[in-house]
Amino acid sequence: MAEENSRSKKTIPPYMKAISGSLGGIVEASCLQPIDVIKTRLQLDRAGAYKGIVHCGSTIVNNEGVRALWKGLTPFATHLTLKYALRMGSNAVFQTAFKDSETGKLSPQGRLMAGFGAGVLEALVIVTPFEVVKIRLQQQRGLSPELLRYKGPVHCARMIVREEGILGLWAGASPTVMRNGTNQAAMFTAKNAFDTILWKKHEGDGKVLHPWQSMISGFLAGTAGPICTGPFDVVKTRLMAQSKSVGELKYRGMFHAIATIHAEEGLRALWKGLIPRLMRIPPGQAIMWAVADQITGFYERTYLTNAPL
Repeated sequence: MAEENSRSKKTIPPYMKAISGSLGGIVEASCLQPIDVIKTRLQLDRAGAYKGIVHCGSTIVNNEGVRALWKGLTPFATHLTLKYALRMGSNAVFQTAFKDSETGKLSPQGRLMAGFGAGVLEALVIVTPFEVVKIRLQQQRGLSPELLRYKGPVHCARMIVREEGILGLWAGASPTVMRNGTNQAAMFTAKNAFDTILWKKHEGDGKVLHPWQSMISGFLAGTAGPICTGPFDVVKTRLMAQSKSVGELKYRGMFHAIATIHAEEGLRALWKGLIPRLMRIPPGQAIMWAVADQITGFYERTYLTNAPL
């Protein structure tokens, strides 16, 4: 009986969560990179050159070719793979730390704190430097490689460090921390809630969700974050895009950027790129969770519920 109880309390180890997240990230990046490019171009469009998502996408294709929609894919795919590995693994570690020592249960507050901690960690360790490089590459316009300032992700990172110092790779860290922390607190809590409400799925029960079930839960869980964190995402993009090498910086920090954008472009400008974010993040979460849940579900079924006594 004691052995059975100890087995029932087993949970999926953090390294399996990390592996499932990284594989999901590879699939997501390959599918959704064009939407991310369009979102970045819209957020950097101060003059109103693009009339909307479709016009932005068609303009990029007409002026720069279809491959331009996958600009920055290498850092983006690497970034997503490492980010999801760290996010899923660290969230599992934080959840274990926040569980009640007597009952072994995780409270809603503990789940929120674990998600926020995972978001902050991923923002500082992985997201900020990779997104700085990605955004610098995406904002370049033109067909001729020799005319581009940055020749690729490695060259871009070296140029930033040489001209702006190592901290240049962490431009926009504050809004990124706020965005990712809030996003992951909401996402992990919502995903667990939707799995429980819609499919009666609880971690460790051995039930493997069908991919379409994971996609529905992941899609719904991924919708709240972009709406709540829109201003942080716009400010993050603006701060990351500006370079010290081209003159005086327009924005001096997160709060100055928010105030400046509001004064010059209006309140709605703080939610620029929201529709592309909603087109990218919820489907991205749907794809990632469809992959991740199959991997963790297989582990549950093989090593937890069906483990020999």
